[in-house]
Order: sequence, then structure tokens, then C-alpha cells
Amino acid sequence: MSLDSITTTIDDAVSDFFDPVATTVGDIVFYTVPVAGTDLPLIVAWLVIAGLVFTAWFGLVQARKLKLAFDVVRGRYDEKDSPGEVNHFQALTAAVSGTVGLGNIAGVAVAVSIGGPGATFWMILCGLLGMATKFVEVTLGVKYREQHPDGTVSGGPMHYLPKGLAERFGRGGAKLGKVLAVLASVMILFFGLFGGNLFQTNQSYAQISSTFGGEDGFLASSAGAVLFGLVVAALVGLVLLGGIRSIASVTSRLVPAMAIMYVLACLVVILVNVTAVPDAIGTIFQGAFEAEGVAGGVIGALIVGFQRAAFSNEAGLGSAPIAHSAVKTKHPASEGLVALLEPFIDTVVVCTMTALTIVIAAPASWDAAREGNEIGGVTITSDAFETVLPWFPNLLTVAVLLFAFSTILTWGYYGLKAWTYLFGRSKVSEIVFKAVWSVFVIAGSLLSLDSLISLADSALFLLSVFNIIGLYLLAPVVKRELNSFLTYVRNRHAGAAETDAGPAEPETAKAP
Repeated sequence: MSLDSITTTIDDAVSDFFDPVATTVGDIVFYTVPVAGTDLPLIVAWLVIAGLVFTAWFGLVQARKLKLAFDVVRGRYDEKDSPGEVNHFQALTAAVSGTVGLGNIAGVAVAVSIGGPGATFWMILCGLLGMATKFVEVTLGVKYREQHPDGTVSGGPMHYLPKGLAERFGRGGAKLGKVLAVLASVMILFFGLFGGNLFQTNQSYAQISSTFGGEDGFLASSAGAVLFGLVVAALVGLVLLGGIRSIASVTSRLVPAMAIMYVLACLVVILVNVTAVPDAIGTIFQGAFEAEGVAGGVIGALIVGFQRAAFSNEAGLGSAPIAHSAVKTKHPASEGLVALLEPFIDTVVVCTMTALTIVIAAPASWDAAREGNEIGGVTITSDAFETVLPWFPNLLTVAVLLFAFSTILTWGYYGLKAWTYLFGRSKVSEIVFKAVWSVFVIAGSLLSLDSLISLADSALFLLSVFNIIGLYLLAPVVKRELNSFLTYVRNRHAGAAETDAGPAEPETAKAP
């Protein structure tokens, strides 16, 4: 029996077994209600409402403190003796690498084809709202992180839910938090193995095999698939062995490089098609408020845009606090401010550049997809890139590979923290997880396991229900932490002003 037939048999067997489960769970988690002729997933409304609530609660913190967030990333408020493992910039790039993935390319293209160009506007708005949610959950992640004797750090919903709820609500809160922590760990681990690992490998392999050689090339063979999986697994394994410091060292270089490369490539496509820019921008704004010919009209564009942004930047899902918790800081809110930049980079910058590129340079492709033709999301983006030069889509393939690789790295760290929370911290436990993670990388080049990936998506978004309830209950803690950090910043500025001015002159008593 050939390897192809074995993998096909496994895929079919897994699909037959898990399809009914995945469908049922997906129908529950992504339950929709009809709104103006289109379907609104309640989980999307849940995430967007959280963004609105936290934006109001913290007084537009994503706008008011944006400059301060950049100052923190630059290290302006660093303190040498702060506990943690990585600096603010490294923590940010590690978390961004977990969200900037294939969804920024393929998912955005699908969103535009379904919701029309107007979905782009609502996607940006949802990304801006998600900044406030990310600020809240990451502040809590750093506040309630666990510092181990060896200097390493563990954080995330499995830590801030039990500790925070116990602190606020006593024994009852502690019991509830413990249950939620176990559920959070299981969901993060499950999604990590299938959505953050196997799916990323599978889709990047499909892209590279179709670009280099096609169906008749070596990469399209079983041997080529195994070789691809082994190479990626080896690279991932080498980085994971070094923990968050190693991951952050790689992502701090890789994420800026791949983001700049991708954005520049999109700008080149836009410049080559510069005459279409005014009409495209007009189409986006017209579609956002007066959509015609799109399912659900303006509401359809709004829902699709919100859904793509919510699924892309992961605000409220509880994953990003795991990476941010490793930061070197004494002030939890400082990293919360850094984290609000994450949805901005992921959604407002990268997703928007993809959307603009598609709307401007590939109107025929997304229009054909909207009419029901089966055109993959990456294919639509590739068609836009091809308007520059025939080989230009190769840059897209490189971007897909880099995005997928960085996502596998970061989700490997997330999965490890969930694993060690469930099974304990030890060298043996960590080695077992890293071995399992590497096996899943190799399996991803051979198996699709669509039903398990769908089930993993459902599990991760189900986590947002528990996580956001916890965020609401612990929001007063975040408010105190923000005020504490702002006081520290003001004191730093006051101290610097006194130093610059020199010692104060002694007061002289006035004559009566």
C-alpha cells in the first residue's frame, strides 16, 4: 500500500468519525441569527460587543495611549531589574506571529468576495475595537502570571482566571476559575495542535507544491511532502528547544521582515494599478454604507468585515496573553498597552493591505468568487500579485511560508504552556510535548483532517465565551493597574524634568 493511499484512508476515517461531532459543535459555537437577509454568528457579536464595552470602559485607551504604547515598545520605561524573559518588542512580535497567518491572505480574500469591498471598512473598525480587548486580557496575563524558580514565566487564561476570580470572589471564584483554567488549557492545546500547527503546515505545503513544480513536481509526491514536513519540523523543533527566549529571538527578526516584505509587495501591486485606486477606495466606502448586490447589503458587509477581523486578531480569545506574560516588566498595564498594537498590525495594516490589493488589482477574481465560482482565497490574492509580473506571486508563496512558520512557532509555545498546566512542569513533560508537536508538523504535510481543524476552531472560539466573562469581572483590576502605570510614567517624567532643571533653589523667606 502506497503512502498516498494510507494518508487518504486516514483522512477518510477521521472525517467519517469526527464530521458529525465537528458539525454539531460548530453549529452551536457559531450559531447564527438572521439579520437583514444575512446570518450573524453570535460569537462574532460577542467579540465585537466586548471591544465596544472595553473601548468605552477605558475611555478610548487605544487612541489616547497609542503614543505611550510605542514609547513602551521602544524601551523608554524599561527597568533593569524587572522580572520576565523577553523585552516588550520581543513579546509583541512573538504574539503578532501567532495571529498574522494564512487568514491575513486567504481569509481576507474570502471576506471581500462574500461581503464585497465594503467589508474592508468594517474589518478595520473591528480591528480598532479589538485593541481595547487585547489591552485588558494581556494586562491580566502579566498581573497574574506565575514566575518559576528557574526564571521562566507562565501566563494566560489558565492563570489569570483562577487567580483573579479567587482574589475578587473568594473560594467560590477560585473553584470556578480552576474549572475554567482546565477548559482553557484543553481548548488552547487542541487548537494549537490542529489549527496552529497541522493546518498551517498543510496549507503552506499546498501553496509551495503548487508554485514550484505543480502536480507533476517532486514536491507534490508523497516523498516531497514528507521531506517538506521533516524540514519544517526540524526548524520548529530547534527553535522550540530554546523556549520563549529562542522564539522571541526569531520572531523579533522574522515578523518585521515578513510584514515589511508583504506590505511593500502589496504597495507595488497598488502602485502598478494606481489608476484604479480612486475608484477602489470609493467602492469600499460605498460598499460599507450602500452595499448593493451583496448578501445582506450593508449589514452583510458589516458582518463579514467584523467576522474576518475578529477571527484574525484573536482579541478576546485568551491566546496572546500567554506570549505577552513573559515580558520583563513590573507594571502589567505597560504590556497591555503594547498588546493593543497587535490588532492594529494584524488587522488595520496587514489585512487592510491584502483587501486593498484585491479590490484594486483583482476585481474580476473576487467578483467571480462572489458569483459562486470555487476560487481559493490565496488564488484571489495571487491573481492580484500577477498583475505586476508573472513571477510576482512567488513573493506571496514566500509570505505564506513565513506566516505559517511563525504561527507554528508561537502556537507551539502556547500549546506547551497549556500542556504543562495540565500535566505538570518537568523536562520529560516538555520533551514529550515538543516531540508530539514535531510529529504533527510532519503529519500536516500529508493529512488535511478538515473535520478536526473545524472542531479546533470551534474550541478556540468557545474559549472566548469564558475568557470574556472573566475579563468583564476583572476589568476593575485592569483599571487600577492602568492608573498605577500612568502614575509611574508621570513620576518618571517629573523626575526627568527635575534632573534636567538641576537642583531646586532654596526658598528665601519673604520680609514681613
